[in-house]
Parts: sequence; C-alpha cells; structure tokens
Amino acid sequence: MSLVEEARRVRENAYVPYSNFKVGAAIRGASGQVYAGVNVENVAYPEGTCAEAGAVAAMVAAGETEIAEVAVIADSPIPVSPCGGCRQKLAEFGAGDVPVTLATTDGKTLHTTLGELLPGAFTQEYMERS
Repeated sequence: MSLVEEARRVRENAYVPYSNFKVGAAIRGASGQVYAGVNVENVAYPEGTCAEAGAVAAMVAAGETEIAEVAVIADSPIPVSPCGGCRQKLAEFGAGDVPVTLATTDGKTLHTTLGELLPGAFTQEYMERS
C-alpha cells in the first residue's frame, strides 16, 4: 500500500463533527514503518489535533524519530497543505529534502519537500551556543 493510500484509508477514521473536513496523514519512518494520523476535533475549538501531529505522535510513541516520507490527503478542491505548526513538527523529525505528497480524494497530487513547505525552519542549530 502506498503512503497516499494509507493516508486515504485512515482518513475515514477522522473525528470531525464540527467541520466535517476529514484529513489523513501517513509518515514513513527511516525504518520503513508507516505511522498514520487523522484530525480529531474538540468542541473547545481549537483544542483539536491535526492529522500530521497524530502521525508524528504515533511515530515517536513507537520509538522512531526520523521521517523519510510524508503524505497528506483531504477532500479538498486542491491538495491540502499542513498548517504552520505541523510543518514545524514535521521539520523537527525530517530533513529539508524529505518528500511530501499532498493529495485530494479525487486524485490531484502535489509533490514537494519539507524544505519547500517550511523554508527557514526553526531548527536545533538556533539553540546551539558558541
């Protein structure tokens, strides 16, 4: 199963009673293992969780900390991009050249990289002292 297909499969489990906007995300770790996440809304908006954040949390919970590939899918007229916070979360665990596929449920795709999604990402280098 491709990463986009896994994101599509898990998207159906999204909990979106308020927006009805289901998003699925799948991350392939450096080990080859796939981790999936969905958006989970909360009546105390905006206390929900994005699909990408859920996939990152599943990866870290499994003991892995390096992203090799990302896919995100939604029922949208154009491929949906991760929000700014999720871009930063993905950049925490993936290099700028990590491939990202953004897809729609009707087959449109956009291929990009983490670096293109978040140029000038805040990285650990900023925390180093000379």
